[in-house]
Amino acid sequence: MGAITRSTFRPAWWLPGAHLQTLWPSLSRPRPRPDLARRRIELADGDFIDLAIGRGAGPRILVIHGLEGGLDSHYAASLVARLEREGFQPIFMFLRGCSDESNRLDRAYHSGATEDLAEVLAVLAGDPRGVPAAAIGFSLGANLLLKYLGETDRPAVGSAIAVSVPFVLRDAMLRLDMGFSRVYRRHLLTKLKASLRRKFHGRRFPLQVDLDAIRDFNAFDDRITAPLNGFEGVFDYYSRASCRQFLPSIRTPTLIIHAIDDPFMFPTTIPWEHELGPEITLELSDHGGHVGFIAGPWPWRAQYWLEDRIVAGLSDFVKR
Repeated sequence: MGAITRSTFRPAWWLPGAHLQTLWPSLSRPRPRPDLARRRIELADGDFIDLAIGRGAGPRILVIHGLEGGLDSHYAASLVARLEREGFQPIFMFLRGCSDESNRLDRAYHSGATEDLAEVLAVLAGDPRGVPAAAIGFSLGANLLLKYLGETDRPAVGSAIAVSVPFVLRDAMLRLDMGFSRVYRRHLLTKLKASLRRKFHGRRFPLQVDLDAIRDFNAFDDRITAPLNGFEGVFDYYSRASCRQFLPSIRTPTLIIHAIDDPFMFPTTIPWEHELGPEITLELSDHGGHVGFIAGPWPWRAQYWLEDRIVAGLSDFVKR
């Protein structure tokens, strides 16, 4: 059995509430532009995954973004640059179809596509430097990472950090239909539809679907995600892809950072201690929102506590 601990995070007084914690870094945090090398991994099914790789000869750290994320996500490029400064070599993984070039197949990424992560890690494990020292997943990428760790007998990664995990996808779908969280739903669905239109521009769309008529994730995942990725329907997808059921099997040293007030899910979505594998520490804070965790005395002196906590967690893992 793993452990649930209380976080040291204390939110900035000028960012009270889950929504301000969630929105402020997306709207206000500067995005650095690190100079990263590119590497393409050809997948067994004929598609590809793109990586962006930082400098340095230190421990390699794989970073996995969230839904419709990328290097322009508020947490991404800043973390990559920080990892370089701290002596790590970051490897940023663009989920299938999320790099500058649309993927080749009709299918794309989804919350349970651990076969893509497994192929990437297998290729990296075959490099002279061997398996990455750690992987960091955010939101959808965190669900993907935990599912991979729980379903894989010998994961090709030394340790893991998962941030703001949608442990039960059906819960996330329901939560995003409530109150102010519908703003996030609308934003994400708009991006998903735009990505589909770009991808299939000049190509036959394989489904008889009116994208404009889709207004929530239940409909999107039932009419788009499930059929494009071999699921029988939305509830088959949610039940098979949610990571909570895989947590007891995780034997890789893993830190989960999560806020109870995360507006993408319910407090009841959070697993109990007996559900955690023996190497998992679930660090809970009362506040922090979704991939937020902003502290600091003033807006012009914001402290990105989450980034500091990730670096400290990586250092602890590497020292083991």
